[in-house]
Amino acid sequence: MLVFDLHSIGNKLLDIRKKKGMTQAEVAEKSGLSDRTYADIERGSVNMRTETVLRICKALHITPDEILTEDNISISAKQEELWQQLNECSPKEKETALNLLAVYLQSLK
Repeated sequence: MLVFDLHSIGNKLLDIRKKKGMTQAEVAEKSGLSDRTYADIERGSVNMRTETVLRICKALHITPDEILTEDNISISAKQEELWQQLNECSPKEKETALNLLAVYLQSLK
């Protein structure tokens, strides 16, 4: 699902930039933007053209999906973690866990 909230996009850019150990000035320079413009983008106070999004993504070595879509990675990560935990269970524990999940899913119908 696409994200249309400029503050969410700005926060994602901030998180990614910090994880990569870059400053706003470095991203701005690599994107061909002024420091002020890039800072405003991270604050969520500026709407970007598609070209600007692509230049920022190139500077950060990311895809536009990483900032323009909902972050479902956390759900996938949680699912993977649960599968790992389930695989470490005994056969009886696995059966119980799967039965509980089946009952819960049935209750949603």
